Amino acid sequence: MALGSQPRWTVRSADAQVGIDVGLRNYMLRVYNYMASGLALTGVVALVFAQYLFANPALAHSPVMFLFMLAPLGLVMWLSYGINRMQASTAQTVFWVYAGAMGLSLASIFLVFTHESIARVFFITAGTFAAMSLYGYTTRRDLSQFGSFLFMGLIGIIIASLVNMFLASSALQFAISVIGVLVFTGLTAYDTQQIKEMYYAYQNADRDTATKTAVMGALRLYLDFINLFMMLMQLLGTRRD
Repeated sequence: MALGSQPRWTVRSADAQVGIDVGLRNYMLRVYNYMASGLALTGVVALVFAQYLFANPALAHSPVMFLFMLAPLGLVMWLSYGINRMQASTAQTVFWVYAGAMGLSLASIFLVFTHESIARVFFITAGTFAAMSLYGYTTRRDLSQFGSFLFMGLIGIIIASLVNMFLASSALQFAISVIGVLVFTGLTAYDTQQIKEMYYAYQNADRDTATKTAVMGALRLYLDFINLFMMLMQLLGTRRD
């Protein structure tokens, strides 16, 4: 072997690793683009519909609002459990419809909180999300050990929220919000790492499967962001007089 030369298998391994790294970056960028686009759509729909609610305040207390609140739940369950039977284009469409429906559901926060506090909490959420997602992407620590703990915390939040619908306890709501911030902050890092691992499992999949995988990854991060935002709004939002 000539001096300075390298074994062919070493060169091939390096080339393969570079290919994986570039593919992973492109995949994660696609996930973040889907998620950011969904958030943008949610924000625009929420802001536009909020203006309609200001002009028609009776609608905010009508049964129609319960339909707007339940529609996102139905859509996210349809997407989560039916993704394997959908075409990629259908999954993308359901995701956009879900993001729009979530905007209708969240429009009422403009009636409760000031615009300034909503903007402030949004940027706090964005900064927290970005930091934790970056941590989940770059850390070598296996975060799967925290998955069951975070899931139990999530179940606890759901149960406590349902109970508080009847109790209307401000103390319980405060506790739910504090625990919720911790849980969804942790889930942001955990889900980012899981989405990264999904790439290695599906990197050789066909284009349709790759698109659906990216959409589901975006949905997980979207839900983390929205829930973190809502928990922080309960803690830091300034209510209208």
